[in-house]
Amino acid sequence: MFKVGEALIGEEPELAHIDLVIGDKSGPAGQAFLNGLTNLSQGHTPLLGVIKPNLPTKPSTLIVPKVTIQGMEDTEKIFGPAQEAVSKAVADSLEEGIIDPETAEEKVIITSVFIHPEATDFQKIYRYNYGATKLAIKRALNEEPTPNEVIKEKDIGGHPIMGNRITRLSKPPYLQVALDTTNFQHVEKLLKEIPENDNVIFEVGTPLVKKYGVDVVSRMREIREDAFIVVDLKTLDTGNLEARMVADAGGDGVVVAGIASKPTIEGVIEEAEKTGIYSIIDTINMKNPIELIKKLDKKPDILELHRAIDMEDQAEHAWHNIPELKKELNNGLISVAGGIKTQNVKEAVDAGADILVVGRAITGAKDPEGAAREIIEEIKTTL
Repeated sequence: MFKVGEALIGEEPELAHIDLVIGDKSGPAGQAFLNGLTNLSQGHTPLLGVIKPNLPTKPSTLIVPKVTIQGMEDTEKIFGPAQEAVSKAVADSLEEGIIDPETAEEKVIITSVFIHPEATDFQKIYRYNYGATKLAIKRALNEEPTPNEVIKEKDIGGHPIMGNRITRLSKPPYLQVALDTTNFQHVEKLLKEIPENDNVIFEVGTPLVKKYGVDVVSRMREIREDAFIVVDLKTLDTGNLEARMVADAGGDGVVVAGIASKPTIEGVIEEAEKTGIYSIIDTINMKNPIELIKKLDKKPDILELHRAIDMEDQAEHAWHNIPELKKELNNGLISVAGGIKTQNVKEAVDAGADILVVGRAITGAKDPEGAAREIIEEIKTTL
């Protein structure tokens, strides 16, 4: 047996985070238990789980401090409430049948325990670590979460430190606000005013990135750190280099021009895949995007059907044949840009669009927040 569990409970600074392994004494868990008990490291000395003097818990439990112990105050927290909490949670799990009493002597538990240096309330330290340990044991023995649960939940909510940052576009349709301006004060105003919504993403427009460079992403994150940010470089050469620049700057997606060479486009796609960001092909000034997609050995994450601003008088919009395009993309996403407004949101979504790129209808409005909210509400009616 080799089971892994994890749980986080409570509030800072007494917050408890438990990582644990349950396994057989005769297996790798037993070997790790022995190594931890005999190979001590300064500031992270493991200790046996003891409920009270001369009463170690069962299964035998090793407690390993995650945060370096730097003095007697830290020592008292780990040897006092944390040790008792973990040990009692293990014993109660045994009593309640969560751990099989018949095989308890054959098992060991290794727990990694987080104690914040600023934690002061021993009762909370005890209560939170008891709950977290018990929950981690249940999850380990029940093999929770299942792989299907991980896939379902991975993009919902957020990390307690990193926040609720959108990293995958898994629940379309989305509103993509195109910040096609060179005035950063206006960008700052828009980032503050446009409603917080999991289905709103931002685009660093080409004029904006030309003026400020890719480091503008960092400036935007200072204002709205959890935003999903696409950088519209419209790359025409050195695809892998420019994709890497966007990833290093903290962008979530990079745009390559569809009229670029095949090696450039595939360089962007390959580098984006390596760095975990989205690759987007902009089809501006292209008559037949499907021919391009058919020629590519590597497919982008998103294909943007884009009617140029300078072509507004000659074409109503750029979306067509979306189901056929998605088939060639292996069910990749389709974004549409140019001419999107509240009145045709439903038409675009019904045609198969996953991302609606809106620029001046929001950024140039007297009330950008109201304009964005109106489109968001219209998108909701299509779900």
